[in-house]
Amino acid sequence: MAQALLEALNLQVHYGGIAAVKGVSFVVEENEIVCLIGANGAGKTSTLKALARMIPSSGEIHYGNQRIEESPSHELIGKGLALVPEGRGIFARLTVAENLAMGAYHRQDKGGIALDLDRVYTLLPRLKERAAQVAGTLSGGEQQMLAIGRALMGRPRLLLLDEPSMGLAPLMVEKVFDVVRTVATEGMTILLVEQNARLALGVCSRGYVMESGLITLADTSAALLSDSRVRTAYLGE
Repeated sequence: MAQALLEALNLQVHYGGIAAVKGVSFVVEENEIVCLIGANGAGKTSTLKALARMIPSSGEIHYGNQRIEESPSHELIGKGLALVPEGRGIFARLTVAENLAMGAYHRQDKGGIALDLDRVYTLLPRLKERAAQVAGTLSGGEQQMLAIGRALMGRPRLLLLDEPSMGLAPLMVEKVFDVVRTVATEGMTILLVEQNARLALGVCSRGYVMESGLITLADTSAALLSDSRVRTAYLGE
């Protein structure tokens, strides 16, 4: 039986008096791609930010054999947990190469960093073409590729991926998800937040549906794709 790499227990997030995440519990097993789908405002991004310790939360977060709910966010990349945030969050005034170097800021293994940079450029050849270009001048799709590449430079064990298709042209979405599939086949564990439910469930093995800060459904992707509630609410059928 697969081992849980990430487990959230009664995770809650509040913004003042507003409860954005209302006590959710879920598991992501080693080598899985799991998606969290739901409408805008359902609490998906707040959940990922809480897991990455970017915002205060309550409840338990288990990662590997550690409790990390008290860990500062900057320590988590060294533990193998990386977030690709909604909106990309690149360093707009730095070059592509400098952004990628920032993804490996915690590492000292120069040989390994060089190998990973070659790997990122192989996965995302557009970044190699744009290596000397200032990141803020890239297209939206190129910036999304850069955000993913920067996260991969940290050599993560678990990748938290927030809305990678947002605002991208269909061809660029396809390229981004090709990379997601590739790194998943290489053994990376991924928790994907995505409004495009059909796209998310097509790439993931299991999914959770989030509504108004609560998880309302959890099943295999195939079962969720055939569920009448999901089809009506998220697939436009």
